[in-house]
Amino acid sequence: MIPRPNALKRITDVFNVHPIAALLGPRQCGKTTLARMIAALEPCTYFDLEHPVDVRRLEAPLMALEGLSGLVVIDEVQRRPDLFELLRVLVDRPGNPARFLLLGSASSHLVKGVFESLAGRIGFIDLSGFDLREVGAEQTIPLWVRGGFPGSFLAVDEAASMSWREDFIRTFLERDIPQLGITIPAETLRRFWTMIAHYHGQVWNAAQFARSLGTSEITARRYLDILAGAYMVRILPPWFENLRKRQVKAPKIYIRDSGLLHTLLQLRTMADLRSHPKFGASWEGFALEQIIALLETRDHYFWGTHAGAELDLLVLAAAKRYGFEIKYADAPGRSRSMHTAIQDLGLEHLWVIYPGHQEYPLDDNISVIPIDSLPRIVNRLHLLRSS
Repeated sequence: MIPRPNALKRITDVFNVHPIAALLGPRQCGKTTLARMIAALEPCTYFDLEHPVDVRRLEAPLMALEGLSGLVVIDEVQRRPDLFELLRVLVDRPGNPARFLLLGSASSHLVKGVFESLAGRIGFIDLSGFDLREVGAEQTIPLWVRGGFPGSFLAVDEAASMSWREDFIRTFLERDIPQLGITIPAETLRRFWTMIAHYHGQVWNAAQFARSLGTSEITARRYLDILAGAYMVRILPPWFENLRKRQVKAPKIYIRDSGLLHTLLQLRTMADLRSHPKFGASWEGFALEQIIALLETRDHYFWGTHAGAELDLLVLAAAKRYGFEIKYADAPGRSRSMHTAIQDLGLEHLWVIYPGHQEYPLDDNISVIPIDSLPRIVNRLHLLRSS
C-alpha cells in the first residue's frame, strides 16, 4: 500500500471547519482505501451504497443515521441524492455528535447540484490517482505510461496493467454512467472519448466533434461535460484579458489519466508511445495533471493568442501569476513565446518542466526544472498562497 499522507491531511483540515467532508474523484482512484484508513483510527460506521446489505440498511435513512455519533462514511453517495437534505438536518442539530465523510465518483454538477443543499456545512477534497509525491521520482516513467489508478500502476506487468485499464473503461461506460441516470449508448460515448484522446492537448472545437459524431454542437458539449464531471476529462479554461491581441477563448481538453489516454490510443508500451504522434501531448498532459494535483487549486488556466504565443499553464498564488511550460526535450531553451507570455501576462516566474535531471536558468525569471522538482516548486507556491 502506498501512503497518501497529503490526502489524509486535507480530509482532516476539512473536518476542522465543516461537519461534512466530500471526497470526490474517479472510481477506483483510492477513495475507499483512504476512508478505511481513517476509519481504522476512530469509531466509525460505514455504508457502501454498492453493497446490497448497506442499501437495505438505508431504506429508512432517518432511523439509520440519526442515532449515530463519531465518523460516518457513506461510499458512492451519488447513488442516493435524497440523503443530502437529511444530512443537512442532522448536522444542524444542536450538539451534533456525528461527522460525515461522503465518497463520490461524480462531481457536484453531474449529480444535479445536490451538494448545494449542504452549502456552508461541507468541504470538498478532490482525489486523483497516485502522483509523483506519493510514488517517488524514480517511478516517473511507469506512472506516466500506466497512469495513476492504483489497480493499473501496481499491476504485476504491462499486460496486466493494460488489461485492468481496458476493463475499467468498459465498466465505466456500461455500468457507472447508466447508474448516474445518463442514457447514452456505451459505444457512442466510447467513440467520443476516443476522439478526445486523439485531440488530447488541443483546443476544443465543438463543430468538429459534432460533424464527426453526426450530432449537434450542444450534444457534443453535453458528452464532454459528462466525461469531465466523471473526472475522465480535463477541461482547461482559457485565460484572457484586455490585451491588444486576439486571444484564444475556447478551452483545451485532456484525458486526465495518462494510462487511460494510452489505452484509448492502444499504446501498450513505452516503445509504442515514443513512436506515436501524441507522444509530446501525452507528456504535456501527464505533467499538467501532476502540477494541478500538487497545487490543489482550481485557479489554473492556459493562455494563447491567435498569433501563436501560448502558455501551457497559468496559476495564481498570492495575487501573483506564475507560468509553466512543459517540454519533452533533452535541454529545453527559451523561446519568443515564453517572453511574450511573461511580458503580456506579467508573470512573476516561468518554469519549464522537462524529463531530465538538472535545473538551470534561462533568464532572470525563466527556469528549467526536472519534473521530480515539482513538489518543491509547488510547496513554494503553497507558502506564498498561505502567507
